[in-house]
Amino acid sequence: MALKVYYDLLSQPSRAVYMFVKLNKIPFEDKPVALRKGEHFTEEFAKINPFNLVPVIDDNGFKLTESVAILKYLSCKYNLPDHWYPRTDLRAQARVDEYCNWQHVNTRGSAAMLFRHLLIIPKAKNQPIDMGKVEKCRESVRTVIAGLEKYYLKSQPFLCGNDISIADILGACELLQLYAVHEENLYESSPVVKAWMQRVRERLQPAFDEASKMVYRTREVTKSSLGSNL
Repeated sequence: MALKVYYDLLSQPSRAVYMFVKLNKIPFEDKPVALRKGEHFTEEFAKINPFNLVPVIDDNGFKLTESVAILKYLSCKYNLPDHWYPRTDLRAQARVDEYCNWQHVNTRGSAAMLFRHLLIIPKAKNQPIDMGKVEKCRESVRTVIAGLEKYYLKSQPFLCGNDISIADILGACELLQLYAVHEENLYESSPVVKAWMQRVRERLQPAFDEASKMVYRTREVTKSSLGSNL
């Protein structure tokens, strides 16, 4: 039975998992879940993931619901090149784990909240953008960018070393969410982070652009609606 991957390309961690299986040519059964239609709240999907979130994988009855765990599991199960998630070098593995733990309340937490305050929350509540909260989110993102530059990318081309890993996929997907709402200047203002984003994007082609098509589409849609807030 083929691996089933449940995802929505509007979801940052979903894009990371989708890119990963595509890049590594892992056979899988496509299971798109339209978040905008509320399909993640259906009774049927709740049987797949009672937390009503994507991504999820179902590997012949073994269900896994967290993107970081999914990427590590797939790396090990399919014996993928060690640079994705090191298994032979304990310290290299620890570096990837370090970023994966850090990113939840940093890269992901800050970028996702800015996206939500600029697009999701105003639309859901039919209210104007709260620019006070937006500015706080922007400051949080700037702090994260400084951390990426001064710690993770201080002396190496990728977040955890000299080669790309699952950490880079996760990080790039989170920051690209800012591109959807025209806030990419927050990471492009750092030459180091901007160059890293470009390296990751190039290494992950063509899967990167394929998985990011909803981001590019959202950017076009939001250009006029965000107006003077850009």
